[in-house]
Amino acid sequence: MNITVWNEYRHEKENPVVTDIYPEGIHHVIAGFLEEAGHNVKTATLDEEHHGLTEEVLANTDVLIWWGHKAHDEVEEDIAEAVKQRVLEGMGLVVLHSAHFSKVFRKLMGTTCDLKWREADDRERMWVVDPAHPITEGIGQYLEIEKEEMYGEHFDIPTPEELIFISWFEGGEVFRSGATFKRGRGKIFYFRPGHETYPTYYNKEVQQVIQNGVKWAQNEGTPKHVYGNAQPIENISEK
Repeated sequence: MNITVWNEYRHEKENPVVTDIYPEGIHHVIAGFLEEAGHNVKTATLDEEHHGLTEEVLANTDVLIWWGHKAHDEVEEDIAEAVKQRVLEGMGLVVLHSAHFSKVFRKLMGTTCDLKWREADDRERMWVVDPAHPITEGIGQYLEIEKEEMYGEHFDIPTPEELIFISWFEGGEVFRSGATFKRGRGKIFYFRPGHETYPTYYNKEVQQVIQNGVKWAQNEGTPKHVYGNAQPIENISEK
Protein backbone atom coordinates (compact mmCIF):
# COMPACT_ATOMS: atom_id res chain seq x y z
CA MET A 1 0.00 0.00 0.00
CA ASN A 2 1.24 3.52 -0.81
CA ILE A 3 0.68 5.83 2.16
CA THR A 4 1.41 9.56 2.44
CA VAL A 5 1.65 11.06 5.94
CA TRP A 6 0.95 14.81 5.89
CA ASN A 7 1.86 17.05 8.82
CA GLU A 8 1.97 20.82 9.01
CA TYR A 9 5.26 20.40 10.97
CA ARG A 10 5.21 23.71 12.81
CA HIS A 11 4.93 22.88 16.53
CA GLU A 12 8.00 20.63 16.32
CA LYS A 13 10.07 23.56 15.03
CA GLU A 14 8.71 26.23 17.38
CA ASN A 15 7.90 24.56 20.72
CA PRO A 16 10.81 22.93 22.61
CA VAL A 17 8.40 20.63 24.45
CA VAL A 18 7.15 19.22 21.15
CA THR A 19 10.67 19.09 19.72
CA ASP A 20 11.77 16.89 22.61
CA ILE A 21 8.90 14.46 22.00
CA TYR A 22 8.96 14.45 18.19
CA PRO A 23 12.44 15.72 17.17
CA GLU A 24 11.91 14.74 13.52
CA GLY A 25 8.20 15.53 13.46
CA ILE A 26 4.97 13.70 14.18
CA HIS A 27 4.93 12.54 10.56
CA HIS A 28 8.29 10.80 11.00
CA VAL A 29 7.02 8.72 13.94
CA ILE A 30 3.82 7.72 12.14
CA ALA A 31 5.71 6.90 8.94
CA GLY A 32 8.15 4.81 10.95
CA PHE A 33 5.67 2.36 12.44
CA LEU A 34 3.78 2.11 9.14
CA GLU A 35 7.02 1.28 7.31
CA GLU A 36 7.75 -1.39 9.93
CA ALA A 37 4.34 -2.87 9.06
CA GLY A 38 5.51 -3.25 5.45
CA HIS A 39 3.92 -0.26 3.75
CA ASN A 40 5.49 2.10 1.22
CA VAL A 41 5.35 5.45 3.05
CA LYS A 42 6.11 9.01 1.98
CA THR A 43 5.80 12.18 4.06
CA ALA A 44 4.70 15.68 3.09
CA THR A 45 4.64 18.92 5.07
CA LEU A 46 3.02 22.34 4.86
CA ASP A 47 6.11 24.35 3.92
CA GLU A 48 7.07 22.17 0.97
CA GLU A 49 6.12 23.31 -2.53
CA HIS A 50 2.44 22.47 -3.10
CA HIS A 51 2.52 21.39 0.58
CA GLY A 52 4.24 18.25 -0.69
CA LEU A 53 0.97 17.15 -2.31
CA THR A 54 1.60 17.43 -6.00
CA GLU A 55 -0.76 15.90 -8.52
CA GLU A 56 1.68 13.01 -8.93
CA VAL A 57 1.92 12.37 -5.18
CA LEU A 58 -1.85 12.34 -4.74
CA ALA A 59 -2.35 10.14 -7.80
CA ASN A 60 0.01 7.55 -6.32
CA THR A 61 -1.38 7.65 -2.76
CA ASP A 62 -3.71 4.87 -1.66
CA VAL A 63 -4.29 6.36 1.79
CA LEU A 64 -3.47 9.86 3.04
CA ILE A 65 -2.98 10.54 6.78
CA TRP A 66 -3.52 14.19 7.82
CA TRP A 67 -2.32 15.96 10.98
CA GLY A 68 -2.74 19.72 11.38
CA HIS A 69 -3.43 22.21 14.15
CA LYS A 70 -2.20 25.80 14.14
CA ALA A 71 -1.92 26.49 10.41
CA HIS A 72 -5.14 25.18 8.84
CA ASP A 73 -5.70 28.53 7.12
CA GLU A 74 -2.30 28.33 5.40
CA VAL A 75 -3.32 25.29 3.38
CA GLU A 76 -3.97 26.53 -0.13
CA GLU A 77 -7.56 26.23 -1.27
CA ASP A 78 -6.69 24.45 -4.50
CA ILE A 79 -4.62 21.86 -2.65
CA ALA A 80 -7.47 21.15 -0.22
CA GLU A 81 -9.84 20.81 -3.17
CA ALA A 82 -7.43 18.45 -4.92
CA VAL A 83 -7.29 16.23 -1.83
CA LYS A 84 -11.07 16.25 -1.55
CA GLN A 85 -11.37 15.25 -5.20
CA ARG A 86 -8.95 12.35 -4.74
CA VAL A 87 -11.01 11.11 -1.80
CA LEU A 88 -14.12 11.23 -3.97
CA GLU A 89 -12.19 9.23 -6.57
CA GLY A 90 -11.30 6.56 -4.02
CA MET A 91 -8.23 7.60 -2.02
CA GLY A 92 -8.57 6.69 1.67
CA LEU A 93 -8.20 9.43 4.28
CA VAL A 94 -7.24 9.09 7.96
CA VAL A 95 -7.81 12.34 9.87
CA LEU A 96 -5.96 12.66 13.17
CA HIS A 97 -6.69 14.76 16.26
CA SER A 98 -6.93 18.51 15.53
CA ALA A 99 -7.19 17.89 11.80
CA HIS A 100 -10.93 17.87 12.52
CA PHE A 101 -10.59 21.61 11.74
CA SER A 102 -8.60 21.10 8.54
CA LYS A 103 -9.97 22.48 5.30
CA VAL A 104 -9.99 19.00 3.82
CA PHE A 105 -12.10 17.41 6.58
CA ARG A 106 -14.53 20.32 6.80
CA LYS A 107 -15.05 20.29 3.03
CA LEU A 108 -15.82 16.58 3.12
CA MET A 109 -18.10 16.82 6.18
CA GLY A 110 -19.96 20.01 5.21
CA THR A 111 -20.17 21.15 8.87
CA THR A 112 -18.12 23.32 11.24
CA CYS A 113 -16.52 20.26 12.91
CA ASP A 114 -16.30 22.32 16.12
CA LEU A 115 -16.05 20.84 19.63
CA LYS A 116 -15.11 21.56 23.26
CA TRP A 117 -11.46 21.23 24.34
CA ARG A 118 -9.19 21.59 27.36
CA GLU A 119 -5.47 21.10 28.00
CA ALA A 120 -5.26 19.82 31.59
CA ASP A 121 -3.50 16.43 31.43
CA ASP A 122 -6.79 14.51 31.46
CA ARG A 123 -6.66 10.74 31.50
CA GLU A 124 -8.49 9.40 28.44
CA ARG A 125 -10.26 6.04 28.36
CA MET A 126 -11.32 5.17 24.84
CA TRP A 127 -14.04 2.54 24.77
CA VAL A 128 -14.56 0.20 21.83
CA VAL A 129 -18.21 0.41 20.77
CA ASP A 130 -17.94 -1.79 17.67
CA PRO A 131 -15.79 -4.80 18.63
CA ALA A 132 -16.49 -6.55 15.31
CA HIS A 133 -15.08 -3.69 13.24
CA PRO A 134 -11.66 -4.29 11.60
CA ILE A 135 -10.35 -0.96 12.95
CA THR A 136 -10.59 -2.39 16.50
CA GLU A 137 -8.60 -5.54 15.70
CA GLY A 138 -6.03 -6.23 18.42
CA ILE A 139 -7.64 -3.78 20.87
CA GLY A 140 -9.41 -4.95 24.03
CA GLN A 141 -12.54 -3.43 25.54
CA TYR A 142 -10.81 -0.06 25.77
CA LEU A 143 -7.45 1.62 25.48
CA GLU A 144 -6.20 4.17 27.99
CA ILE A 145 -3.94 7.17 27.53
CA GLU A 146 -2.41 8.59 30.71
CA LYS A 147 -2.44 12.24 29.63
CA GLU A 148 -4.15 13.86 26.65
CA GLU A 149 -5.94 17.01 25.53
CA MET A 150 -9.66 16.75 26.22
CA TYR A 151 -12.14 16.90 23.37
CA GLY A 152 -15.81 17.02 24.37
CA GLU A 153 -19.25 16.87 22.82
CA HIS A 154 -20.99 18.26 21.02
CA PHE A 155 -18.77 17.39 18.04
CA ASP A 156 -20.34 19.15 15.04
CA ILE A 157 -19.96 16.43 12.43
CA PRO A 158 -22.56 14.55 10.39
CA THR A 159 -23.85 11.40 12.06
CA PRO A 160 -21.03 8.88 11.53
CA GLU A 161 -21.75 5.96 9.28
CA GLU A 162 -19.91 3.82 11.83
CA LEU A 163 -19.02 4.80 15.40
CA ILE A 164 -15.91 2.89 16.48
CA PHE A 165 -14.73 4.51 19.74
CA ILE A 166 -16.15 6.75 22.46
CA SER A 167 -13.74 8.47 24.84
CA TRP A 168 -14.29 9.34 28.49
CA PHE A 169 -12.07 12.00 30.06
CA GLU A 170 -11.02 12.43 33.66
CA GLY A 171 -12.78 15.79 33.80
CA GLY A 172 -16.11 14.14 32.96
CA GLU A 173 -16.61 14.75 29.23
CA VAL A 174 -17.21 12.15 26.52
CA PHE A 175 -16.38 12.32 22.82
CA ARG A 176 -16.96 10.34 19.60
CA SER A 177 -13.28 9.67 19.11
CA GLY A 178 -13.37 7.13 16.28
CA ALA A 179 -15.79 7.53 13.39
CA THR A 180 -15.99 6.53 9.75
CA PHE A 181 -17.58 8.12 6.70
CA LYS A 182 -17.81 7.42 2.98
CA ARG A 183 -17.65 10.13 0.37
CA GLY A 184 -17.85 9.18 -3.30
CA ARG A 185 -15.60 6.13 -3.70
CA GLY A 186 -13.43 7.11 -0.74
CA LYS A 187 -13.45 6.03 2.91
CA ILE A 188 -12.60 8.37 5.80
CA PHE A 189 -11.57 7.48 9.35
CA TYR A 190 -11.41 10.21 12.01
CA PHE A 191 -9.30 9.24 15.06
CA ARG A 192 -9.08 11.67 17.98
CA PRO A 193 -5.84 11.12 19.99
CA GLY A 194 -2.60 12.90 19.22
CA HIS A 195 -2.08 16.30 20.85
CA GLU A 196 1.43 17.47 20.02
CA THR A 197 2.66 17.97 23.62
CA TYR A 198 2.04 14.32 24.56
CA PRO A 199 3.87 11.21 23.28
CA THR A 200 0.60 9.65 22.11
CA TYR A 201 1.88 8.37 18.77
CA TYR A 202 4.43 6.16 20.56
CA ASN A 203 1.55 4.31 22.24
CA LYS A 204 1.44 0.82 20.69
CA GLU A 205 -2.35 0.56 20.82
CA VAL A 206 -2.75 3.96 19.16
CA GLN A 207 -0.32 2.78 16.50
CA GLN A 208 -2.36 -0.40 16.06
CA VAL A 209 -5.57 1.57 15.52
CA ILE A 210 -3.88 3.79 12.90
CA GLN A 211 -2.53 0.72 11.11
CA ASN A 212 -5.99 -0.84 11.16
CA GLY A 213 -7.55 2.42 9.98
CA VAL A 214 -5.19 2.66 7.02
CA LYS A 215 -5.95 -0.92 6.01
CA TRP A 216 -9.70 -0.28 6.28
CA ALA A 217 -9.53 2.97 4.28
CA GLN A 218 -7.71 1.48 1.31
CA ASN A 219 -9.85 1.25 -1.80
CA GLU A 220 -10.04 -2.35 -2.95
CA GLY A 221 -11.48 -1.94 -6.41
CA THR A 222 -14.68 0.00 -5.81
CA PRO A 223 -16.20 0.34 -9.30
CA LYS A 224 -16.11 3.76 -10.91
CA HIS A 225 -19.61 4.86 -11.81
CA VAL A 226 -20.49 6.84 -14.91
CA TYR A 227 -22.80 9.82 -14.52
CA GLY A 228 -24.75 12.02 -16.90
CA ASN A 229 -26.87 11.10 -19.91
CA ALA A 230 -27.06 7.32 -20.28
CA GLN A 231 -28.03 5.04 -23.14
CA PRO A 232 -30.42 2.17 -22.29
CA ILE A 233 -28.88 -1.23 -21.58
CA GLU A 234 -32.07 -3.01 -22.66
CA ASN A 235 -34.28 -2.49 -25.72
CA ILE A 236 -37.10 -0.09 -24.92
CA SER A 237 -40.36 -1.35 -26.36
CA GLU A 238 -42.42 0.97 -28.50
CA LYS A 239 -45.52 2.29 -26.79
